[in-house]
Amino acid sequence: MYTGGLCFVTGRETDTLSFEEITFRALQAGAKWVQYRDKERSRREIYEESIRLMGIAKKFDATLIVNDHSDIALAAGADGVHLGQDDLPVKEARKIMGINRIIGISTHTVEQARDAGRDGADYIGFGPVFHTTTKDAGRPTGIEMLREIKRQVRIPVVAIGGINAENIRPVLEIGVDAVAVSSAILRGDIEKNIKRFLEIIKLHGH
Repeated sequence: MYTGGLCFVTGRETDTLSFEEITFRALQAGAKWVQYRDKERSRREIYEESIRLMGIAKKFDATLIVNDHSDIALAAGADGVHLGQDDLPVKEARKIMGINRIIGISTHTVEQARDAGRDGADYIGFGPVFHTTTKDAGRPTGIEMLREIKRQVRIPVVAIGGINAENIRPVLEIGVDAVAVSSAILRGDIEKNIKRFLEIIKLHGH
């Protein structure tokens, strides 16, 4: 599971660029992992977009993860799926995805994180670490809870939620395997933002 320490999550912060354009810019700038998240389109549209994004990801030898829909991820040839707590359970998603594709799941408590590892998830997203406006993700879990998760969970941990270039350092110091970022990359110059994050992450040993 090579992320380069950074998981870029697509979003709609910019109305002027398509999902293909923001994905291309992020990968061209050095990102290696894209999570395609789209809560507004139909399943058919998400499937068609996933195919287009997978074509871009292949050009950069990058990983594409599709949010929520295991069947769409498989049908589009994506590298994996990222589940929410209200989506299919990990064990059921594995029946669809098979053993060679990646399954990640969002978690918000120690119990959920433990369950994810027990049920065969390849990684967990944990958060929101800080307040986030990207989606209604509940109260921030904070740095100490993230530290506890790293102590108790053996699979890779991806920190998510309100992470930006100013607050990322204490998150990295805990030893998370990667950080997932959306708004802080999409607001402004995508290429510059990606490069800045990658520089900070590299300084912390990723």
